[in-house]
Amino acid sequence: MKKLALSFLILGLFTGLNAQQLKGSLSMKDIQQIQETFNETPENKALMNAVTHNDIKKLAVNRSNDGKLNHYFSNKVDSKGITNQKSSGRCWLYTGLNTMRPMVQEKYKLNEFEFSQTYNFFWDQFEKANLFLEIAIATAHKPIDDREVEWLFKHPIGDGGQWTTFADNVKKYGLVPTSAMPDTYQSEKTAMMSRLLRRKLREDGLRIREITLSKMHEGLKIRAKNQMLADIYRMLVLSLGEPPSSFEWQYKDKDGNISQPKTYTPQEFYNELIGINLDDYVMFMNDPSKDYHKLYEISYDRNLFEGNNWTYVNLPNETIKSFAKKSILNNEAMYFSCDVGKQLDSKNGTLDLNNYNYEDLLGVKFAMTKKERILSAESGSTHGMALVGVNILADGSTDKWLLENSWGAEKGNKGFLTMTDAWFDEYMFRLIIHKKFVDKETLKILEQDAILLPPWDPMFAPEQ
Repeated sequence: MKKLALSFLILGLFTGLNAQQLKGSLSMKDIQQIQETFNETPENKALMNAVTHNDIKKLAVNRSNDGKLNHYFSNKVDSKGITNQKSSGRCWLYTGLNTMRPMVQEKYKLNEFEFSQTYNFFWDQFEKANLFLEIAIATAHKPIDDREVEWLFKHPIGDGGQWTTFADNVKKYGLVPTSAMPDTYQSEKTAMMSRLLRRKLREDGLRIREITLSKMHEGLKIRAKNQMLADIYRMLVLSLGEPPSSFEWQYKDKDGNISQPKTYTPQEFYNELIGINLDDYVMFMNDPSKDYHKLYEISYDRNLFEGNNWTYVNLPNETIKSFAKKSILNNEAMYFSCDVGKQLDSKNGTLDLNNYNYEDLLGVKFAMTKKERILSAESGSTHGMALVGVNILADGSTDKWLLENSWGAEKGNKGFLTMTDAWFDEYMFRLIIHKKFVDKETLKILEQDAILLPPWDPMFAPEQ
């Protein structure tokens, strides 16, 4: 103990710590008391042996909850086929396209159909590169350690996104079937390609800042930026293939009838097969850390320079659920995003607050509210899926919801996840619903001046 006291004295001399500051340091007496508290309970030794040699998640499985949540639903959107995003962060693209796929399957009586995710991913990455360079130009007068500039260079490009990036992408570039631009090794495993794109864009970002502040002729500045984009285009084509400007499509319906082949541009394909106005969809969020019934906008959260920032209406869960039920009853899937890793039983395909009991295993309480989890960065949206089903009880209430995932048919319940109504309340963050299912009073919120939020707000990471 004398040596410890001497160590604290020396520490104070070298660092200039005063007595008040040293009060926050752990003393050996504090540590001894904590150790004694642990060792007073004999069961702790057995738990230590179990936890140190086993998977905590497996030890925390709540066996009393097994089999209590089935996969039966009173109402489900008619959709066929499960997609697989593989090792990529393109869930937002899969989710957006999977909400539209049932429309095509119904219209053309198809047993199977899939849009090309790689096609829209290509243009997403190219547009994000252009947006990064434009923001670098706009912020060139700010120092490199400015928070906005620092954020920009930390996040030059990524494969994640959300509904607004999906909608703007489709409006500009249309859609193609997967046969017109299939997946590649790099689209299924995006990590290395993304790493190299970030490296190149950071280098280009520094150069474009210097060029912007130079006395170089404007025409030469534009030429320099276009050369940077040409390099990005080359990297994308080599990784993903070159996107088609036109293609031929032919299909076989569920009765075996084969259509005549027809040539489309991507825009023509979207207009003929889907033809809906994506601006008629409204993004809702449940974020109790911010005021409800307000319109919010996230700075720079888009993929097109001329596109729309991520904009949403913040509402209580019960209101959002009422709109969602109407959409499912009308056989229309929705873009849904959540904190999927929380209480996920991936083997049985359930999202239930009672799947795992970490409190009893570890002997500690986890008592944060949804608001507190958001404010402390403990929880936020991590994954997008299509909301396709709801179970409505005799009294009109709901007890569970059905999600179509994009992790392949071998994951979950044949590619689907069943979530309880209580899990929806705690871990759902975003839901996109057509405005025809939304009441007029709520739609009036869209007329408000949006409250602008910074891109580094912890709630607004793109879905992966």
